[in-house]
Amino acid sequence: MDDHFYAVIMAGGGGTRLWPISRKQTPKQLLRIIGDRSLFQLAIDRLQGLIKPDHILVVTVREQVAYLQNECPEIPKQNFLIEPTPRGTASVVGLAASYLKYFDKDAVMAVLTADHIIEDVNLFHNLLTDGKIIADQKYLVTLGIKPTFPSTGYGYIESEDILKLESSIQPRRVKRFIEKPDEKKAEEFLKQGNYYWNSGMFIWRVDRIIDEIKDQMPVLWETLDLIYASMGTPAFKEILKKTWERITPQTIDYGIMEHATQVAMLPAIGLGWSDVGSWDSLFDFLNADENGNVILSNNQYVIESKNSLVKSVDVKRLIVTIGVNDLVIVDTPDALLVCKRGETQRVRQIVETLRKNNQQEYL
Repeated sequence: MDDHFYAVIMAGGGGTRLWPISRKQTPKQLLRIIGDRSLFQLAIDRLQGLIKPDHILVVTVREQVAYLQNECPEIPKQNFLIEPTPRGTASVVGLAASYLKYFDKDAVMAVLTADHIIEDVNLFHNLLTDGKIIADQKYLVTLGIKPTFPSTGYGYIESEDILKLESSIQPRRVKRFIEKPDEKKAEEFLKQGNYYWNSGMFIWRVDRIIDEIKDQMPVLWETLDLIYASMGTPAFKEILKKTWERITPQTIDYGIMEHATQVAMLPAIGLGWSDVGSWDSLFDFLNADENGNVILSNNQYVIESKNSLVKSVDVKRLIVTIGVNDLVIVDTPDALLVCKRGETQRVRQIVETLRKNNQQEYL
């Protein structure tokens, strides 16, 4: 294992598109969707043999840190970095890069998330290993997923020519990052063949990404510089709290990657990847019955129903579907979701409505 290679797991999100299962106290990364391991535990599991537990950083919020530490006690407690308040992935990356720079100026960080499904772990290791080799050549590296359908739920990466760099997986030059497209554009991207889904996974040297933040997001860099100067002192936590409030929320994609130079993409073809971004995404990797139904309940009868998903929290609750097609049904003790398949990205709308109406008991 490389002593200068680290993983940074972003684990502070709430996963609102998996409401009503995903809540503040049970965020998406703590859900057990496949087997008896949570998504967070699976994210740590697949780093075994590549990155040591003491080289894994977890960036999260205070409300979740105890749960995450309990899930993976092998990660040292000091490796859990707490965001005072969520300020977007650009600040998460900046904080983690500054922390690693303090301990290891030659550090290379793989930025990963706590809520992905990845089926081919060997390929994942190969991608990260090659990504580090390329990152050591001063490139910002991203992993691109080959589209299998014209998705409007993912951002895209437009790739160009193959880069002649040392790598077992041929990297491509990145032309641009593209926001989530409409259906027509997504169909065009799929036909052209040089567009990839943006996985949200990156590899880079900490000094390289800090330089990009300094050039493109100077206000964020000034804040991080103050935080960096306080590391290792009793004032660290107080300075972090005070300075963090003035950061303008921004994602790493919009804040840095859209205008960065020397960006390489490794095509992650056959990775078996899903970001579990919505209830619809579960159809991509969970086994369905002969009628296309995904059954996540222990007590259910399905009569002449097709292409539907049913999930219940209460193992004793009986759920019956008769003559329904293309539905997503999610039952919890205090909320029931019934949604047409293909529309589950809109679940976030009801979460926003609940927040505006101050119905905190459902969030």
